[in-house]
Amino acid sequence: MTLSELLSHLDAHTGLGLLDGSPQETLDKARDGEHTGPIAGEIVKALGGDGERDAQTLIERAQAVKALGPLRLKYMGDDAPVEGFRMVEKTITGIDDAFNEEALKAK
Repeated sequence: MTLSELLSHLDAHTGLGLLDGSPQETLDKARDGEHTGPIAGEIVKALGGDGERDAQTLIERAQAVKALGPLRLKYMGDDAPVEGFRMVEKTITGIDDAFNEEALKAK
């Protein structure tokens, strides 16, 4: 699946408000620190590989989950906002759902 497809699925199914325009616009805004949601922007930036991927780049489930690892650890900290941890966890669950749905469609 492309990063665009993943971001669109996550936005439609998680209620986290990850998209801020088109998937490519969202990636650009997240990289520039201009995403309307600071935590959502961090999530999108991590999924975008900090500039390594654009919206049409293919991304695997493991890549997507691994990309969120450092952010997950950040929000597990005692002084981190709980909302950040919840958003990262919900995103990971949404990633699993997106790839499960894709696999079921292929059968």
